[in-house]
Amino acid sequence: MSELPNIVVTGASGRMGQMLIRTVEASGKARVSAAVERSGHAWVGQDLGEVMGVAKGVVVTDDPLEAFATAQAVLDFTAPAATVEFAALAAQARLVHVIGTTGMEAEHLARLEPAARHAVIVRAGNMSLGVNLLVELTRKVAQALDADWDVEVIEAHHRHKVDAPSGTALMLGEAAAEGRGVSLAEVSDRGRDGITGARDRGHIGFSAIRGGDIVGEHDVLFAGEGERVILRHVATDRAIFARGALKAALWGQGKAPGEYSMADVLGF
Repeated sequence: MSELPNIVVTGASGRMGQMLIRTVEASGKARVSAAVERSGHAWVGQDLGEVMGVAKGVVVTDDPLEAFATAQAVLDFTAPAATVEFAALAAQARLVHVIGTTGMEAEHLARLEPAARHAVIVRAGNMSLGVNLLVELTRKVAQALDADWDVEVIEAHHRHKVDAPSGTALMLGEAAAEGRGVSLAEVSDRGRDGITGARDRGHIGFSAIRGGDIVGEHDVLFAGEGERVILRHVATDRAIFARGALKAALWGQGKAPGEYSMADVLGF
């Protein structure tokens, strides 16, 4: 093993994949030992030094098992089905699996449980310090304000984002529900259209905006009679997510198997 931890980046050609590779290489705290792309992708067989100008000597592969064999961690911001498959392989190799994939449903999360019995999984809908602080603040404000205060989670992302609400919006909704001691599944309102009727007391609403190159904006609105409280986070650079993912990968070294959150990593 090299002096610096070896890290695999999956979905290497994507926006986040490239940002993760650049962040790891620039950190001085770890090195990219492998980059994974799907079979048939144009990058497979190419040197990262040629296609990105960094991590020269790392050839993109479509064989994650081989890539994981000599690594200590994998950074995974891909798609739910792919993440589930990577989790099984990461568990076999006893890697720290950092998951920033969004759009995961209950069935995907259930399939992570066996992997977490053998390896460290750090999963979060958002890896940034600021967003995770916002989650904690949302929980505390929801606990302090009763159901007479309506809660609305409003999020905005770039036009290419394929899932809604965002993983971060769902994190915030869960935090608000936890603060009030209720199940989000029972009080969630999404996709209002047409004659919806009056808002139900205690429900948590979600609104999604998609357009341009918006990196990520999240507001949690607590609306009462005659007053509003708004908690807000604005991301202007994807590097904040990559830095958080790297921090999680390093934090997970030597930890007991299990599924952790960024709150664990940041000590909240």
